[in-house]
Formats: sequence, C-alpha cells, structure tokens
Amino acid sequence: MTTPMTTPTATNPTVHDGTGPGLARALAGLTADQQPQWPDQERVREVRAALGALPPLVEPAAVDRLRERLAEAALGRALVVQGGDCAETFAGNTPEHVRANLHALLHCATLFEVASGLPVVPVGRVAGQYAKPRSSPTGPDGLPSFRGDIVNGLAATAEARTPDPRRMLTAYDGAGAALDVLDSVADTTRSELFAAHEALLLDYEVPLVRDGYALSGHFLWIGERTRRLDGAHIALARRIANPLGLKLGPSTTPDQAVAYAEALDPDRVPGRLTLISRMGADQVSDVLPPLVEAVADAGHPVVWLCDPMHGNTETAAGGLKTRRFDRIAAEVSGYFAVHRALGSHPGGLHLELTGDDVTECLGGREDLREEQLPERYLTGCDPRLNGRQTLDLARFVAEILLEHSARRAPLAV
Repeated sequence: MTTPMTTPTATNPTVHDGTGPGLARALAGLTADQQPQWPDQERVREVRAALGALPPLVEPAAVDRLRERLAEAALGRALVVQGGDCAETFAGNTPEHVRANLHALLHCATLFEVASGLPVVPVGRVAGQYAKPRSSPTGPDGLPSFRGDIVNGLAATAEARTPDPRRMLTAYDGAGAALDVLDSVADTTRSELFAAHEALLLDYEVPLVRDGYALSGHFLWIGERTRRLDGAHIALARRIANPLGLKLGPSTTPDQAVAYAEALDPDRVPGRLTLISRMGADQVSDVLPPLVEAVADAGHPVVWLCDPMHGNTETAAGGLKTRRFDRIAAEVSGYFAVHRALGSHPGGLHLELTGDDVTECLGGREDLREEQLPERYLTGCDPRLNGRQTLDLARFVAEILLEHSARRAPLAV
C-alpha cells in the first residue's frame, strides 16, 4: 500500500489551443512518424468524430493530481514507478490480467517506499497501450506490419493486416474497462493509481483532447521513434496540460535534451516533464550524466526515470526477443550511480512487466533459461518481466535505496 501524499503547490503549465479543430489545424502539415496508412480516409473521419463525441476516459482533476504528485518527485521528495505490458491486446485485456499487473506494480511501490522512506507514485502502462511503432511499414511477407490491436490484427493475412480505424473504438472501450479495474484495485488497496500510455496514434489521441487536456490517460509519453522536435507528436504534447514523458535513447545529445525540455516545459513547472532514459547497460554511465547536467543547468525541474528494458533487448537462439535480468539490473545500478555521483534525484523506474507467469525474460532468481522461453511467451510485443522477476528487481532496487539511507546520503539535491 502506498502512503497518500500531501499536495504541493504547483502551477499549471502553459498550453495553447488544444481542442478540436484548433489542435487539428496546429498539427496539419507536420511530420507524423509511425502512423498507419489507412485505406479508407472517410472511415477515419467517421471514427475520429465518434471518438470526439464520446466521454473522456479520465478526468482533468485526476490529471492535475498526478502532476502534483510528480512535482514531489521532481523536487526530490517522492519516487515514481511506471510499469505494465509492452503492448496491450484486446484478447488479453481481462480483469484478471489487468489486476495482476497492477498488483505487481504496487508490490514494487511498497518495497521502494519502505526502503527509501519516500512516498511512491505508481503509474500503470495500462488503458491505452495498444499501438506499437515499427521499423518498416511492411514485413518480409509484403503484408502491412502489425502496429498493435488498435490498428490491425496480428494474423499474417491481408484481411487481418489491413489497418481498420474502427479498432480505435474497440481500444477506447478496452481502455475504459481497464480503468474500471484500476479504480477497483485503487479502492481495495487504498492506493492512488494512475494510467499512462505512449501517445503514438494521433487519430486516436487528438479527438480525446478536451479543453487542453488529453483525456485518453493521466500521463502520456512520446517515444524514441516519434520525438522529432518539429514533428506532430511533440506539437501535440506542447498543447496539452497533462504531465508528459519523453523517452531518450543513447543517441540523445545534451543540446537536444535541453531543446526538448524547453519545448515541453517552457515555464519550468515541477511535475510537467519526465525524462525517461533508455540507454542500455553498457552506455548509461557515459551517456546519462551530461544529459542530467545540461537539463539541470537550464533550470528544468524534471523527473528522471530509468527504462532498463528497451536498451537491453536481444534475440535468443530460437528467434524470440528477450532481455536478460542481469543486464536490466546493471542499467538500473548504473542509473542510480550516475545520480548519486551528480547529487541529483533518481526519480524511479519505467518497466515492462506483468504479474502473470510468463517466460519472456531470462534469469532472475528462478534462472529462466533460453530453452524455457517458448513455454509461456505471450507478449504482444517485447518481453516483460514476469511476477517473480519483477519482485526480484524490486528487491534489488530496494537494496540500492537502503544503501542510500544507510549512508545518510540524500536522494534529492
């Protein structure tokens, strides 16, 4: 159970025309990466209009509350843990699965809170994580690439892979059902829980913007493949009041990091911007420090999170994508070491995890081996830590946090 937090004083970020036609006009003509090639534009317009007429999935007051909680993390007085499926699926969006994932997330939050003595903000990758970026619009078979259930089907047939905008309405319904489970878990555990997803599919996100808030979720992030500074995704993010995340990979330069912070957090509002580093275990110690220093020198009070998953993905001998627990832990360790050396605040983690008993990542205390991967390899995209591995990583992080406490070293600046 996470401890309720007091509400800090925080100013809302400045936003621009972020509703309806005004937002659509602002994005028109900008490069929008990783969007599907819809074959029926009239159907797209119909679905966008339908989404625009539906109730919001979350309330602005809850969005503001999350930004206030994240402000505490930005100021060094709280930690954040984000986690859930790499990609949600329509078939997997059951109450049992969503509940298992959220309980795994809350177990992490509890361990972090006990070890650090700080309140922890749990944010699920849930209720909207239905889209996925792809390296190519078509696969080796010549069919359109699978872009997540919100766009097309996984089956390798022309019919299934044809992008269908009506799937966005199914995703909306699925997100609402998942949020119902999230609210139920929050009530039964007496916790605050929030929902986050990548703001990838613009035809879904834009119609759900109301009065300057993106009400498809509490927290939206822009991914590594869509963070073009002059592109449509950053333009959308600039025009909404939600707390925002931005993924930064090892190619990011200090000047770029500052430019993103200036674009997304011009008013320097604590809790507005979360920078999520995804460097890989071998690069985090070299690449992260100059980014942290540059953003701090520019006066942006951001939350720094570590995504130790995406920079440590590999292909096993049998052809399945996987991640090694020891590499994930190594990036986490490097992330904390960087912040300890700089005197900055390590804000927390962003994980791909599930409470289910899957076999997707290698290692952990159970020492899951490559030959076991096919047994329960169920991910809709990239490999996730299973419930036991998630607990293993949470204990590993708790030991790091306890070491901070034992040294009486402050976690904040």
